[in-house]
Amino acid sequence: MDEKDTDLGAFDPNIPEEGPSAPPPGWLDDIHGYQGHKGDDDNPLYPPPPAYTPQPELNRNTLVPNVRVPQVSEDVARDALLKFVESKWRYSSKPARNLTFKELKPITVYRYRLETYTETRTSAWQFEPYSGQVVDGPQCGMSPPPWDVPVSQPPIYTEMVEKVRVPHSSIVKVCHKCHGCGRTRCVACHGRGQVPLLSSLRLQDLLRLPWQPEPAAFYPAHGHLVCHHYTHSTSLLLHLSLSSAGVFCRKNNIADFIPDRQPDFPDKKFEKVRGDPFFSDENLLVYPIQGFPDQEICDVSSKMINEHLNRFSSTSRILQQRQTIELVPLTHVFYSYGGKDYSFFVYGLENKVFTTKYPSACVIL
Repeated sequence: MDEKDTDLGAFDPNIPEEGPSAPPPGWLDDIHGYQGHKGDDDNPLYPPPPAYTPQPELNRNTLVPNVRVPQVSEDVARDALLKFVESKWRYSSKPARNLTFKELKPITVYRYRLETYTETRTSAWQFEPYSGQVVDGPQCGMSPPPWDVPVSQPPIYTEMVEKVRVPHSSIVKVCHKCHGCGRTRCVACHGRGQVPLLSSLRLQDLLRLPWQPEPAAFYPAHGHLVCHHYTHSTSLLLHLSLSSAGVFCRKNNIADFIPDRQPDFPDKKFEKVRGDPFFSDENLLVYPIQGFPDQEICDVSSKMINEHLNRFSSTSRILQQRQTIELVPLTHVFYSYGGKDYSFFVYGLENKVFTTKYPSACVIL
C-alpha cells in the first residue's frame, strides 16, 4: 500500500464504492445439471432420481409379538414416592413411610416410534480469493449430477450437515465487488479514511459499517475515528457446493405416538422417560404393523408410514427406516393415610412419580 493510501483525508476516485455482496444477475455461469443459479440467494433443491426412491411392496405387513405388562411392587412404589418427596422441600416424608397401600393397578401403555433417515441435496455457490491455486473447472470434465457426487457415510440415524465441492465446477471471475481493483471505497468515509463521530453520524449508520471500532479508535480532539478500507483479492475462485443452504444434509425424522387413555395422567410426562423396546423393525422401508393387540397402534403405524413416505420421498432420499414399540411402565397406586384416600402414578423405567395431591406439606407462616 503506498503513502497515498494511508493518509487521512486522501481520496482516490479510481477505487470503486463498496457494492452489494451478492453478484449481479447473469454474472454466474450455469453448470450442467445445476441450473437455477443466477446470482441470487436461492439454493435449488434437487429431488432424488426415481432409481433412488424406494417403493413399498403391496400387501406386506409386520407381525408383533405379545408382551406381558410389568408389575410394580409395594416396595418399589414406596421407594419411588420417597425419592419424589425428597425433591420437594415442602413435602414431609412421613406419609410416604407410613401410608397403607390399597391397590396397585398396572396400566398398559405402548409408545410407537417411526424413524425415517433421509438425505437432501441442494447447491450454492461458494467464493474464495483466487491466488493461483489449481482450478478444477469444466476443462477437466463435466460435473456429475447432484446425486452422483460422492459423500461421506456417517453412522446410520446420525444427523449431519456437510459441504461437498462439486467436481469440475470451479471457475475464476473478476471480483464483482471491487471490479478487479482489489479494494473498495468505504460507504461510511467515502474513501477518505475517516468518519464523523456520533454527533454527525446516525447510530443506525454506524451499526452497518464494515468494521468494529475499538475504543482507541476515537479521537475527540479532531472529532473523527479511523476507518480501514475493506481489501481482498482482485479475482475470486467460485465452486458449487452441495447443500441444504450450502450443504448436503442427513436428518433423522422421528414421530412418536402414545394412546391417550389415562385422563388423570399427563401424556407429556412420557416424553422424558424410557420404555422397554420389546419390538424393533428396521429396513429400507418398514411396513404397517398387523395383528397387534392394541389396534390403535396398528392404525397409527399405517398412518405414519404413509405420511413419511409422502412427505420425504418427493424431496429427499430415504436411506433407512426403523419402527419400534416400547412398553412404558405406568402403575396407578391407591393408598390411605390419616383416614383419607390418595393416589399417585409410578411411570417409566426410571420409576418417576406424578401426583396432584399429597397428604401433608410444610406451611411457612
